[in-house]
This record gives sequence, structure tokens and C-alpha cells, in this order.
Amino acid sequence: MIVRVSGEGQFRLPDEDADRLNELDNRAVAAVEQGDETGFKELWSTMLELVASDGNVLDDDELVESDVILPPRDITFREAQGEFTGDGLIPD
Repeated sequence: MIVRVSGEGQFRLPDEDADRLNELDNRAVAAVEQGDETGFKELWSTMLELVASDGNVLDDDELVESDVILPPRDITFREAQGEFTGDGLIPD
């Protein structure tokens, strides 16, 4: 799975992490829908950590279509309310 973090680049994430990332995304959507800013920030941090720790950074000259595009690391809760809706960033 290729994951782009806006403003940071692309990462090749092992396929076995796709379900974990999707689960975190679904929980982040639920946190946003419940107005739980603290919960969202914790989940968002965990999502970014998963991508950074398990993913391999792609070279800038390697052109690969992203399977998932994550918002910038510094997304605000207000911005997240427009992004983390419905099926979330990773449709089931």
C-alpha cells in the first residue's frame, strides 16, 4: 500500500498494516463525529507513527500513485471534521 502524507512524501506500507491503518482511520472518524478532539489527536498520532515506523520512504524521483492520501501532520481538529467523515480516508 502506498500512503502519501501531505507535505511529507510517500511511504510504502506493508500490506499487513493496511487493516490496522483502516481500523485507526475508522476510530478517528468516530472520534471526530463524537467531538472527541483528544481522542482524535491520539489516533491521528498513532496513524502517522504507524506509517513512519513501518513504511519505507519512497525516493522523490519514484513516481507511484498513492492508494491513500493522509492530510498534513498538523491538521487541526476543525479541519479534521471536514476530512474524517463517512468511510474516512480509507474506504472499506
